[in-house]
Amino acid sequence: MASTYHATYARWQAEPHAFWAEAAGAIDWFEPPAAAFDAERGIYGRWFPGGTTNTCHNCLDRHVDAGHAERTALIYDSPVTGIKQRFTYGEMLAHVQAMAAVLDDHGVGRGDRVIIYMPMIPEAVFAMLACARLGAIHSVVFGGFAASELAARIDDSTADVMVSASCGIEPNRVVAYKPLLDQAITIAKHKPRHCLVFQRPQLRAELADARDVDLGAALEVARQAGRSVACVPVAATDPLYILYTSGTTGQPKGVIRDNGGYMVALAWSMKHHYGIAPGEVFWTASDIGWVVGHSYIVYGPLLNGSTTILYEGKPVGTPDAGAFWRVISDYGAVALFTAPTAFRAIRKEDPEGLEIGRYDLSSLRTLFLAGERADPDTLQWAEAKLGIPVIDHWWQTETGWPIAGNPVGMGALPVKHGSPTVPMPGYDIHVLDDAGHPVSSGTLGNIAVKLPLPPGCLPSFWKADDRFRAACLAEFPGYYKTADAGFVDEDGYVFIMSRTDDIINVAGHRLSTGAMEEVCATHPDVAECAVIGIADSLKGQIPAGFLVLNNGVSRESSEIEREVVALVRDKIGPVAAFKTAICVKRLPKTRSGKILRGTMQKIADREVWKMPATIEDPAVLDEIAEALGGRGIGR
Repeated sequence: MASTYHATYARWQAEPHAFWAEAAGAIDWFEPPAAAFDAERGIYGRWFPGGTTNTCHNCLDRHVDAGHAERTALIYDSPVTGIKQRFTYGEMLAHVQAMAAVLDDHGVGRGDRVIIYMPMIPEAVFAMLACARLGAIHSVVFGGFAASELAARIDDSTADVMVSASCGIEPNRVVAYKPLLDQAITIAKHKPRHCLVFQRPQLRAELADARDVDLGAALEVARQAGRSVACVPVAATDPLYILYTSGTTGQPKGVIRDNGGYMVALAWSMKHHYGIAPGEVFWTASDIGWVVGHSYIVYGPLLNGSTTILYEGKPVGTPDAGAFWRVISDYGAVALFTAPTAFRAIRKEDPEGLEIGRYDLSSLRTLFLAGERADPDTLQWAEAKLGIPVIDHWWQTETGWPIAGNPVGMGALPVKHGSPTVPMPGYDIHVLDDAGHPVSSGTLGNIAVKLPLPPGCLPSFWKADDRFRAACLAEFPGYYKTADAGFVDEDGYVFIMSRTDDIINVAGHRLSTGAMEEVCATHPDVAECAVIGIADSLKGQIPAGFLVLNNGVSRESSEIEREVVALVRDKIGPVAAFKTAICVKRLPKTRSGKILRGTMQKIADREVWKMPATIEDPAVLDEIAEALGGRGIGR
C-alpha cells in the first residue's frame, strides 16, 4: 500500500492538539478531557487535563464488555520450566480481579506505590494490571536485581507493598529472590508493610517474617470467592507507573508515565506504527522489567485487543538458536519485536540460519528491532534469512513509545539500512551542535526533540522535577535532550549513531563509534562488536574495537583483527586512527542486551568504576580487563 505517513505527519504538524484529541477517541473515558493539552500545567504542559479513565478497564473490561471474553489475551511460554498457558480476556479479568482484591486487602489504594519484583510469569502481568485497576502506581524492578539497587528503589518510591516470587529461573540456575528481597528491606530506610510472595515449585521461599504473605494461597481464596473489584477512576495525568533507570551517579531516575497520554500513544502506535489488528498475535521478546515490556508486552497489545506472548526464555540456549522460530510457529505470531543483540546471538550460533527452515513461519510478516542500534549487517542478515521486512525503530525509557520508525500500519516507507526511518507524529526532531544551533542535513550532532513532548512521554521524574529539568531540558532550552548523537539526511531519515557519551574526539575530529562498529560488523567472521574511545595523550582519544567471532571460525584471531583494522581505515579513513582490534569471547551486556561501553571505557582508562546493576554476568568485565591488559591497556 502507498504510505500515508507524510500526509499524517503534516496533519499533526498543522493541528497537533486536534490530532491527539482524535487519537484519544480510541480510549474509553469516564469523563472526557477538557482539552487535549494544557501548556500551563506541569513542566512543559500536560496532556488530556480534566479527563478521567482507568488503564486496566481499557486493557480488559471493555473488551469483555464488547463480547470478546473468549479471545486469547495472553500466552505464557516458559521453556525453562516447560509450562505453556493461555488466558482469554475473560480469564485474565478474573485473575486480575483476584490480584486486585489481595492488594486491596493489604491496604493498596489510589496513588499508593507497589514494587513488583518478579520473573516473567503471568502473575507479574496480573499484578501490573491490578495496580492500574486500583489506581495504584506500580514500579517493576527486574526479578533478581541486586539488593542494594532494589533498596534504592524502595526508598525513592516509599512503596509499602512488595509483590515478588520465590525464584527466577535461568537456563542453568535457579535464582532465589526472597534472600535478595529481605536484604534490600534491611538496607532500605523505608520499610514496606507487606511482602506478597508467589511460591514457585522449583524453589519455595521461607516466609518467616510477619510481613510475608503467601500470594498464591491468597489469590486462590480470592478466586474461589469470585471477588470483584471495580476500576478506580483516575485522572489522565495521574501516574500509572514509575520505571527506574540506573543513573551514572548511583541514584536511580524514576521515570513517570501517566495514564491518559500513555494509553492514547500506545493505542495509536499499535495500529499505525506496528500495523497490528485486534485478535492478532504480537510477540515482544523482552522483559517486563524494561520499558519495552511495559509498553509492548503488557499495555499496548491489550489496549489494542490483541494477543500478547509472555516468554520466559532466551533467544539461544533454551534450548537452541531456533527458540524464537519455535514460538512464532507454535502461536502464529504476525510480528516479532526484539533487540538487535538477540539476533546477533542467534546469528552467532546459527550463521547459516539453518534453524529457521525447521519451522513454519508463514504467519510472520514483520520483524521490529529496538533497544540498541541495529547495525546494517545484522538487519541484512535477518532480511535475507527471513524474507520479510525488518524494521529498525528508536525510542527510550523516557518516551515510552517510538520516536522514529517505519510506520508499517500507514504503509511502510523504503528502508535505509542504519536508519530507524522517520519521526513519528508528535516528535519534532532537530539536530543541534553543542551550542544549541541547528546543523545542516547529514551533519553529526545532538538529537533533540522540540517541546512539548507528545502524549505517552514522561512528564518528569518521580518527586524530582529539578533533576528532570537539569538532566533533560536545561542544555538545549525549548528541547528535550535525547543524549543520542546522529544526523538527519536530505530525505528526513534519522540516523542514530551512538549515545553522545560515545562520540569520541580524535585529534579534534568528532567521530561516531557507531559508524566504526558498522564497518567492523561487515567482516564475515564477526558476530558482534563494540568500539570505545580510549584516552590518549597525543590525540585525546583513540578507538579500540572488541570483536566476538561467529561459531566455527578456525582462523587465527590476529589475522581477523588485522583485516578489521584495514576495513575501518579503508571505509572511514586514517582520520579514525583505528589501530586496535581485540577478539574476545563475549561482550559485557545488561540483561536487556545493551553493551556496557561506558564501563569498558573506564576499565581501559584506569578510572574508578562501579559494577553496573543490570549486568548479566559480572565475570565478563574481568575478561575484558584481561584482554586489554594483554595489549598493555588499562593496567
